[in-house]
Amino acid sequence: MTTSVFPHLQAFLAVARTRSFSAAARDLGISRSAVSQSVRLLEGKLRVPLVARTTRSVSLTEAGRRLVESAGPAVAQVQAALTEVTAKPGEVVGRVRLTVPRSAFHFVIEPVLPKFRERHPRIEVEVVFEDRMVDLISEGFDAGVRLNENVERDMVSVRLTDAFRFIVVGSPAYLNRHGAPERPEDLLRHECLTFRSATTGSLYAWELERGRRTWRVPVRGSLIVNDGLICTLWAEQGMGLAYAMEPLVSEQLRQGSLRRVLEPYAPVVPGFFLYYPSRTQSSPPLRLFVETVRELTRKPLVATRQPGPQG
Repeated sequence: MTTSVFPHLQAFLAVARTRSFSAAARDLGISRSAVSQSVRLLEGKLRVPLVARTTRSVSLTEAGRRLVESAGPAVAQVQAALTEVTAKPGEVVGRVRLTVPRSAFHFVIEPVLPKFRERHPRIEVEVVFEDRMVDLISEGFDAGVRLNENVERDMVSVRLTDAFRFIVVGSPAYLNRHGAPERPEDLLRHECLTFRSATTGSLYAWELERGRRTWRVPVRGSLIVNDGLICTLWAEQGMGLAYAMEPLVSEQLRQGSLRRVLEPYAPVVPGFFLYYPSRTQSSPPLRLFVETVRELTRKPLVATRQPGPQG
């Protein structure tokens, strides 16, 4: 990598991370045209297209994806090394960029982030709340939080919570009016508060199990949202049944504003895990964040307040 190529590579990596020339320009503090020119010059030097541009979107070509995977970590290490020059002896500076589903906010971010910031004030933390599946490397993330079943096998994972159940809940008012479903197929006759997957774009089918048998019920209702927490709030208001993580509605269940239904069919999931590529373990900011997560999430986490961003 020559000195003349490095700024162009930085611009390309910013575009790959943000999927936007305008957003990359804001991150780098330069004009959009300068970012576009840098990417074109880099493509010219390499003699391959790196970015596929349309009027509405920016995506990576196969060559662009390979360049991100191979050069991205190296550039991040160079940038971290330059930043660390200004650090005091023993002080760690840098950045940790995380992708987190909204439903994990109270499980992970709320208990961990304040203590982490107190201990390491010069480490910048960026948290992107989104529920779609994310390619950490190609999109410039250091680590992510997901349910264990959604973590790629080539990732290092750290347990954050114990296993928990997904349950179907409804308000006393709704259940008094419509009755409680007794079998999974009964859900097809109920008003179910559904949410659309940010990854697939399709409506989520509620997953239930009993013994060795499993169900994927294609529930329907007149209200559709892209945030699972909103479904539980609407369920409290008697607008339908909701499918929720049991720890996230523990307070509503205790107070009686929501009741469990179909409890014998509630599936158990392994829990939330922090995951990251093994090649990024050498990053001091990420290593410190992982240490803090391990320390503060050893005990089971139960959300008992109404969260902010959720999913």
